[in-house]
Amino acid sequence: MKTTYLTQEGYDRLKRELSEMKSTGRAEVARDIAEAREKGDLSENAEYDAAKDAQGMLELKINELEKVLMNAKILDETQIDTSQVVLLTKVKMKNLKTNKVVEYTLVSESEADLKSGKLSASSPIGEGILGKKVGDVAEVKTPAGTIEFKIMDISLS
Repeated sequence: MKTTYLTQEGYDRLKRELSEMKSTGRAEVARDIAEAREKGDLSENAEYDAAKDAQGMLELKINELEKVLMNAKILDETQIDTSQVVLLTKVKMKNLKTNKVVEYTLVSESEADLKSGKLSASSPIGEGILGKKVGDVAEVKTPAGTIEFKIMDISLS
Protein backbone atom coordinates (compact mmCIF):
# COMPACT_ATOMS: atom_id res chain seq x y z
CA MET A 1 0.00 0.00 0.00
CA LYS A 2 1.39 3.37 -0.94
CA THR A 3 1.88 6.19 1.54
CA THR A 4 -0.71 8.94 1.40
CA TYR A 5 0.56 12.37 2.41
CA LEU A 6 -2.04 14.43 4.26
CA THR A 7 -2.29 17.69 6.11
CA GLN A 8 -3.46 17.45 9.70
CA GLU A 9 -6.77 18.95 8.52
CA GLY A 10 -7.17 16.29 5.81
CA TYR A 11 -6.27 13.47 8.21
CA ASP A 12 -8.81 14.69 10.78
CA ARG A 13 -11.51 14.98 8.08
CA LEU A 14 -10.92 11.38 6.95
CA LYS A 15 -11.00 10.17 10.58
CA ARG A 16 -14.39 11.89 11.07
CA GLU A 17 -15.69 10.39 7.81
CA LEU A 18 -14.58 6.90 8.90
CA SER A 19 -16.17 7.31 12.31
CA GLU A 20 -19.45 8.41 10.72
CA MET A 21 -19.44 5.44 8.34
CA LYS A 22 -18.83 3.01 11.19
CA SER A 23 -21.59 4.42 13.39
CA THR A 24 -24.35 6.14 11.39
CA GLY A 25 -23.66 4.36 8.10
CA ARG A 26 -23.68 0.87 9.59
CA ALA A 27 -26.81 1.64 11.64
CA GLU A 28 -28.68 2.85 8.55
CA VAL A 29 -27.70 -0.23 6.53
CA ALA A 30 -28.72 -2.56 9.36
CA ARG A 31 -32.10 -0.81 9.58
CA ASP A 32 -32.60 -1.12 5.79
CA ILE A 33 -31.78 -4.85 5.93
CA ALA A 34 -34.19 -5.39 8.84
CA GLU A 35 -37.00 -3.52 7.03
CA ALA A 36 -36.44 -5.54 3.84
CA ARG A 37 -36.34 -8.81 5.81
CA GLU A 38 -39.78 -8.03 7.26
CA LYS A 39 -41.25 -7.94 3.76
CA GLY A 40 -41.17 -11.71 3.37
CA ASP A 41 -39.44 -14.18 1.06
CA LEU A 42 -35.76 -13.21 0.83
CA SER A 43 -35.18 -15.16 -2.40
CA GLU A 44 -37.34 -12.73 -4.39
CA ASN A 45 -36.80 -9.59 -2.32
CA ALA A 46 -35.03 -6.91 -4.40
CA GLU A 47 -34.97 -4.48 -1.46
CA TYR A 48 -33.12 -7.05 0.66
CA ASP A 49 -30.58 -7.65 -2.13
CA ALA A 50 -30.06 -3.90 -2.54
CA ALA A 51 -29.61 -3.42 1.21
CA LYS A 52 -27.05 -6.27 1.36
CA ASP A 53 -25.20 -4.73 -1.63
CA ALA A 54 -25.18 -1.35 0.14
CA GLN A 55 -23.78 -3.05 3.24
CA GLY A 56 -20.99 -4.62 1.17
CA MET A 57 -20.14 -1.28 -0.45
CA LEU A 58 -20.07 0.48 2.93
CA GLU A 59 -17.75 -2.15 4.40
CA LEU A 60 -15.48 -1.83 1.34
CA LYS A 61 -15.31 1.96 1.78
CA ILE A 62 -14.58 1.56 5.51
CA ASN A 63 -11.82 -0.93 4.73
CA GLU A 64 -10.26 1.37 2.08
CA LEU A 65 -10.39 4.41 4.37
CA GLU A 66 -8.80 2.44 7.22
CA LYS A 67 -5.95 1.44 4.87
CA VAL A 68 -5.43 5.06 3.77
CA LEU A 69 -5.33 6.28 7.38
CA MET A 70 -3.04 3.43 8.44
CA ASN A 71 -0.54 4.36 5.71
CA ALA A 72 -0.99 8.13 6.03
CA LYS A 73 1.90 10.42 6.74
CA ILE A 74 1.00 13.82 8.14
CA LEU A 75 3.01 16.62 6.59
CA ASP A 76 4.52 19.26 8.85
CA GLU A 77 4.21 22.65 7.16
CA THR A 78 7.17 24.01 9.14
CA GLN A 79 9.47 21.50 7.39
CA ILE A 80 8.49 22.43 3.83
CA ASP A 81 11.11 23.75 1.43
CA THR A 82 9.66 26.53 -0.74
CA SER A 83 12.60 26.68 -3.16
CA GLN A 84 10.72 24.26 -5.40
CA VAL A 85 7.18 22.99 -5.89
CA VAL A 86 6.38 20.25 -3.36
CA LEU A 87 3.26 19.07 -1.53
CA LEU A 88 1.56 21.82 0.50
CA THR A 89 3.23 24.69 -1.36
CA LYS A 90 1.08 27.37 -2.94
CA VAL A 91 2.12 27.89 -6.53
CA LYS A 92 1.39 31.00 -8.57
CA MET A 93 1.85 30.32 -12.27
CA LYS A 94 1.02 31.82 -15.61
CA ASN A 95 -0.47 29.92 -18.53
CA LEU A 96 1.85 31.09 -21.33
CA LYS A 97 -0.79 30.57 -24.02
CA THR A 98 -3.61 32.54 -22.38
CA ASN A 99 -1.49 34.74 -20.04
CA LYS A 100 -3.93 33.80 -17.27
CA VAL A 101 -2.39 33.64 -13.80
CA VAL A 102 -3.63 30.86 -11.50
CA GLU A 103 -2.76 29.91 -7.95
CA TYR A 104 -3.04 26.43 -6.46
CA THR A 105 -1.95 24.64 -3.33
CA LEU A 106 -0.52 21.23 -4.17
CA VAL A 107 -2.11 18.49 -2.04
CA SER A 108 -2.61 14.72 -2.03
CA GLU A 109 -5.32 13.19 -4.20
CA SER A 110 -7.67 12.67 -1.25
CA GLU A 111 -7.56 16.37 -0.31
CA ALA A 112 -7.88 17.81 -3.83
CA ASP A 113 -10.66 20.37 -4.31
CA LEU A 114 -10.29 22.71 -7.28
CA LYS A 115 -13.05 25.03 -6.04
CA SER A 116 -10.94 25.86 -3.00
CA GLY A 117 -7.69 26.00 -4.98
CA LYS A 118 -6.34 22.60 -3.91
CA LEU A 119 -4.75 20.73 -6.81
CA SER A 120 -3.85 17.04 -6.65
CA ALA A 121 -0.14 16.35 -7.00
CA SER A 122 -1.06 13.27 -9.07
CA SER A 123 -3.08 15.29 -11.61
CA PRO A 124 -1.42 16.12 -14.96
CA ILE A 125 -0.75 19.73 -13.88
CA GLY A 126 0.37 18.64 -10.40
CA GLU A 127 2.82 16.11 -11.82
CA GLY A 128 4.04 18.65 -14.37
CA ILE A 129 4.92 21.33 -11.83
CA LEU A 130 6.35 19.13 -9.04
CA GLY A 131 10.00 19.94 -8.45
CA LYS A 132 9.95 23.14 -10.54
CA LYS A 133 11.48 26.37 -9.24
CA VAL A 134 10.47 30.01 -9.67
CA GLY A 135 11.14 31.01 -13.28
CA ASP A 136 10.91 27.44 -14.62
CA VAL A 137 8.47 26.59 -17.38
CA ALA A 138 6.49 23.38 -16.91
CA GLU A 139 5.15 21.63 -19.98
CA VAL A 140 1.97 19.85 -18.97
CA LYS A 141 0.47 17.25 -21.25
CA THR A 142 -3.32 17.25 -21.02
CA PRO A 143 -6.01 15.59 -23.12
CA ALA A 144 -6.48 18.99 -24.83
CA GLY A 145 -2.78 19.24 -25.72
CA THR A 146 0.39 20.55 -24.08
CA ILE A 147 0.08 23.63 -21.87
CA GLU A 148 3.08 25.63 -20.68
CA PHE A 149 3.02 27.20 -17.22
CA LYS A 150 5.69 29.60 -15.95
CA ILE A 151 6.23 29.29 -12.20
CA MET A 152 5.98 32.80 -10.78
CA ASP A 153 5.95 32.24 -7.02
CA ILE A 154 6.14 29.42 -4.48
CA SER A 155 5.03 29.96 -0.90
CA LEU A 156 3.43 28.19 2.03
CA SER A 157 -0.34 27.99 1.84
